[in-house]
Amino acid sequence: MAVLHYTLDFKLRAPADVSATVRGLQSIFQEQEMTENVHDSEGHGYLATFVGKNGRFAILRMHSHGLVTFDLQCLEGDDVVQVDNLLNALEKKLKALLDGNIQRIKRLPALIRGSDVDRYWPTADGRLMEYDIDEVVYEKDSAYQNIKILHSRQFGNMLILNGDVNLAESDLPYTQAIMGSGKEHYAGKEVLILGGGDGGILHEAVKLKPKMITMVEIDELVIDGCRKHMRKTCGNVLDNLKGDCYEILVQDCVPVLKKFAEQGRMFDYVINDLTAVPISTAPEEDSTWEFLRLILDLSIRVLRPGGKYFTQGNCVNLTDALSEYEKLLCRLSCKVDFSKEVVCVPSYMELWVFYTIWKK
Repeated sequence: MAVLHYTLDFKLRAPADVSATVRGLQSIFQEQEMTENVHDSEGHGYLATFVGKNGRFAILRMHSHGLVTFDLQCLEGDDVVQVDNLLNALEKKLKALLDGNIQRIKRLPALIRGSDVDRYWPTADGRLMEYDIDEVVYEKDSAYQNIKILHSRQFGNMLILNGDVNLAESDLPYTQAIMGSGKEHYAGKEVLILGGGDGGILHEAVKLKPKMITMVEIDELVIDGCRKHMRKTCGNVLDNLKGDCYEILVQDCVPVLKKFAEQGRMFDYVINDLTAVPISTAPEEDSTWEFLRLILDLSIRVLRPGGKYFTQGNCVNLTDALSEYEKLLCRLSCKVDFSKEVVCVPSYMELWVFYTIWKK
């Protein structure tokens, strides 16, 4: 059973007459058979809670600086018409009582809390997005992460790893960008994909007739889930770990990269789909930054002269983190140059930065 949380805000030009406003609202709550409890707000305006039928719970607060907020919680399945009537009556009455003093009114759709299907996921820069998710398609806890595939009516099935939106069936622009946005010639080339368990990069790369693709993905449960539930993204390339021009290694990429470097194995393209640039540059993220540097150094070692390394960055708004990543590129074991591209990834609902890196 979920809880629906409605909000109604009135931003005032000046503080209101609290006593007169409260008296004017009492009839609305009485009609709804809601019992009032007034709380001591220690001089910070008026604060009251109301408990009513069917488990309804409301908070009315008139802030001393001139803001009126109303929060209403009710259980899923409550009479929607009654709830809407209460909010409409409250809004109409407050407009009349505060006539001429209202700067802005804001009423939001209900926030659904505690539902079996989680519709709310944060963007990289901390904004909360509500998705049109209507079904949990797949959920597993692997040795490495929590894996969810949720269905969105707009974006199709969406892969979510440890609470981060990873890729949706709508997100071909992501895959194209991390492969060079159609500017590269993969035919007859050796390609290394790091991560990419959703199969999107592998599926698109196979179409370009490369000589051989080696994909290294640590989490077999990601592959299993996407094979069954992300077919629009991966096609049939995850059905087998080996194909005519590709091989999937279910392993940790770090020892694999070290082995390739020791063997002198070289690639024309290395595509890193392991992790985005960390949101924070704080010390607690040092291990992630060190991991990025290690992957970069090892990848450059297995890159042929003239080869290119592709990777995602992060949200375009994370300027400090992206700047730190670009400084990291200047501290690698060999000198590199880079370019970047900004792409709108549909299910991310934000602009995302992608990097192309090559040896100088």
